[in-house]
Amino acid sequence: MTRAGVTVERLTLAAAELADEVGFENVTVSALARQFGVKDASLYAHIRNAQDLRIRVALLALAELADLVAAALAGRAGKDALVAFANAYRDYAKRHPGRYAAMQQELDPETAAASAGGRHAEMTRAILRGYRLSEPDQTDAVRMLHSTFHGYVSLERTGGFRHHPRTADTSWARTLDALDALLNNWPPQ
Repeated sequence: MTRAGVTVERLTLAAAELADEVGFENVTVSALARQFGVKDASLYAHIRNAQDLRIRVALLALAELADLVAAALAGRAGKDALVAFANAYRDYAKRHPGRYAAMQQELDPETAAASAGGRHAEMTRAILRGYRLSEPDQTDAVRMLHSTFHGYVSLERTGGFRHHPRTADTSWARTLDALDALLNNWPPQ
């Protein structure tokens, strides 16, 4: 018998919130059961195991971020679109560090294909069309942008930029300026 009010959706959201509070690596079925005031075993009526829960948090985060990025990109092109995308990405990682960490786990091909991950890639490619990049340069640029955003956000989250008086926000703005300049002057093969 399942406890009233416990659903997969509520469990996933509670796990995402817990991840943001205590870190994704600290989200366990036991911790979640305590939040709901139930025994661990009762949650298995809704989820298969801890990995299933982690994947659900990742899928939730991917969808949330895709929605935020899509809203930020609406009506923008060129550098405005690049900056809107990058800022939505960075802001999400700051507000939801556990969910952001969840998105970094590897998904099996079938789950990845059904996730919002494809929307992220398509939105990035839409930005790059404004820079008139075609294949294979577009794929290289997608990888460069995602690597830059992820690298910057990851270093910022772990305190990697605290050692210098120049603010991380200032360097972020300059990084986006540099990316825009590079995309406008993409080197020929």
